[in-house]
Amino acid sequence: MSNNNEKVLIKGNYAIAQAAVNAGCQCYFGYPITPQTEIGEYLSGKMQELGRGYVCAESELAAINMVIGAVSTGVKAMTSSSSCAVALMQEALSYACGDELPVVLVNVMRAGPGLGYIYPAQGDYNQSVYGGGNGDYKIIVIAPSTVQECIDYTYKAFYLAHKYRNPVILLADGLLGQMMEPACFGEYPYPEIDNSSWALTGAKGREARAIYSLGPIESKQIERIERIFKKFELITKNETDWEEFQTEDAEIILTAFGSMTRNIKAAMKVLREKGIKAGCFRPITLNPFPHKRIEELASEGKDFVVVEMNMGQMFKDVKYSVNGKSNVELVNRPVGEWLRVEEIVSAVEKIMEKNYAASI
Repeated sequence: MSNNNEKVLIKGNYAIAQAAVNAGCQCYFGYPITPQTEIGEYLSGKMQELGRGYVCAESELAAINMVIGAVSTGVKAMTSSSSCAVALMQEALSYACGDELPVVLVNVMRAGPGLGYIYPAQGDYNQSVYGGGNGDYKIIVIAPSTVQECIDYTYKAFYLAHKYRNPVILLADGLLGQMMEPACFGEYPYPEIDNSSWALTGAKGREARAIYSLGPIESKQIERIERIFKKFELITKNETDWEEFQTEDAEIILTAFGSMTRNIKAAMKVLREKGIKAGCFRPITLNPFPHKRIEELASEGKDFVVVEMNMGQMFKDVKYSVNGKSNVELVNRPVGEWLRVEEIVSAVEKIMEKNYAASI
């Protein structure tokens, strides 16, 4: 795969895999499950070709724990999986947060709950942002919306994981993982992080060290948890990311994450042509979530319409951010055919009619 700025036509899953290689991923551990299987398939050849570590693990549980073992030595390592299999990894993710380890996990979402299927869906928002593991912890979550962003944010996932010693989830969906688009890789754009102060590389020439979250002394456990949350305050300050379009004069702002952003941008243009001042707001980091910016927009009297392929998971965060300062409505479908531009436009028009009638 070329590392220059020439564009290549590539599938989202393959783009993620090659970006991981370019980012310096030394070890990949995974277990096949659709719709992300191509990531492991691609890396099964590429990692061996480069003399790097590749293991098709016996289970998702094994895969994530292998990653924990690898990153504890300071190397870049990742796994990838989907939805119900990521559910099996929740205990390990809690451990990785407690032990402050730079795990990178790619989740290409299935439709759920349960085993679900490979219909397009965005049902893993809560799982990724809030987690299913035990205790108090925080995971950085980044949601790409294009194949190009699959590359860009895979790079960023490795950088942030090692910069902050914190697990990062790249949250894509089946549609994005399977679609093909022109994209360019470029060089890995981030500096390498010095991990010599904590990585387990043997005690020769220095004092022995260990990484573990067992806390039999209450004061030490409190100190650890408070440190983790103070660190996430720094992440929130420095790394919260979003994009917005034509929000300056907008009366109503369409909000979505991931690949659904593509449709709200198109819907915004149609609404503008119809004389409705619509804008778009897209959280890129789902955790930390851009609460402050949404609250600022709400304070200007702008209403929000959240568009999701789930039953309203990000909707709750938007509503919390708005804090009662403006109206928030949900347009959604749980799985299947992506919400079409015409459906979004029609729903917004009805919402505006309802809000206007309520105001007179």
